[in-house]
Amino acid sequence: MFNFLAMNAIRRPEPAPPAVVSTPEMGRLTLHAINKRFSNSVAALEDIKGHDIVVLDVRRMTVLFDKVIIVSGDSTRQNKALANNVQEKLKALGATVNGVEGADSGEWILVDLGAVVVHIMQPAIRQYYNLEELWGGVSASPRRRSAGSAAVT
Repeated sequence: MFNFLAMNAIRRPEPAPPAVVSTPEMGRLTLHAINKRFSNSVAALEDIKGHDIVVLDVRRMTVLFDKVIIVSGDSTRQNKALANNVQEKLKALGATVNGVEGADSGEWILVDLGAVVVHIMQPAIRQYYNLEELWGGVSASPRRRSAGSAAVT
């Protein structure tokens, strides 16, 4: 007969997660580098007047990325400008842009920066898909932010 008490007695506690994140497509990034990508992405979005910026920390939900940034633009032209500005600013800092989806239509553009994923959406599309609730349990309407700071949940 197997002794479950003995098995539990020899189990070792799980080690704390490392301060370095590693996935095949983004290599090894320190938490400082991830936060730098995140803060520079938000600054790039604010430069082109993106509004209703919401930042979600999704580390406990997925290992694919750490932060999801959701922003609204008023038109497809503004959405394309927001996506281009994020790419240019991050490339200038030496970051790799893993991919961009939806740039042709401009209604919903996804910019994959590895540890940070940026969703640039028109308000109607954003309300319909409600990514805030999907990823973080936030209410359907995006939170307003004060000038110069993004809402982080």
